[in-house]
Amino acid sequence: MIILATADFHGSEQAFRKTAFKATQISVDLIVVCGDVTHFGSVQEAVNLLSILSYTPCPVLFVPGNCDPPNLADASPNIKSVKCIHRKCEHLMSVNFLGIGGSSPSPFNTPFELSEREMTHAMEQGYNSCERQGQIVLVSHDPPKGSRVDVTYGGEHVGSCSTRAFVERVKPKLVICGHIHEAVGVDSIGHTVVVNPGTAKHGQCSLINLNQRVEIQPSSL
Repeated sequence: MIILATADFHGSEQAFRKTAFKATQISVDLIVVCGDVTHFGSVQEAVNLLSILSYTPCPVLFVPGNCDPPNLADASPNIKSVKCIHRKCEHLMSVNFLGIGGSSPSPFNTPFELSEREMTHAMEQGYNSCERQGQIVLVSHDPPKGSRVDVTYGGEHVGSCSTRAFVERVKPKLVICGHIHEAVGVDSIGHTVVVNPGTAKHGQCSLINLNQRVEIQPSSL
C-alpha cells in the first residue's frame, strides 16, 4: 500500500490541488490528511477544500485539526470517497486506520482541543471498532509526546501524553501525525514508526510504503 501522507493545509486551496495532482500522477492507494484542513475556517470551507481530493481515483481519510471546527467530522459523509475517521476505524486493504482529531490543550485556545482524558476515550472508541485482523495505523493530528516529531523550535515536547500512552499499549504499525510544523521527520516508539510529513501549505508531504516494513520517503507537492 502506497500512502500519500499530508497535514496542516491551513486553508490552502493550492496545496489541496497539488495533493490531488500528485496522488493521481503517481497512483497512490490512499491519501491521508492529518488535520488543519482550514485556518480557523468554517465547516463549509473545509468541505469545499476536501472535495478537491474527491476527484482522485483513491480513497481519502482525514481527521480534523485543532484549527478546524469540531463538527467537521459530521460533514464528511457528504463528500464522495472522503471519510473522517475521528473516533472511528476504517478497514482498507487489510489495514485498520484509526483516527483521533483535534489536539491536547494548548495555550492558544484553538477551536478543537480535547482533554487528555477525552483523547484517550476517543481513541479507545475507535480502537474497539477495528477489525481484530490486520495492522493498525493511527492517524492523529497531535503527535505522541516525547518524540522527535513533537519538538518546538524552543526544544519543548508538546505532543499528547494520551496518544503516547495509547501507542505504547496498542503498538500500532505506524502513526501519521502533524500539528508541530517545525518537527518534520520520522521517529519510532518501540516498533511503531511515527512520521510527521510536514506542512502541506508549504509544499511538504511524505510517501509511505506500508507492507511488512514501513518505508518513508519525504516528498513535496
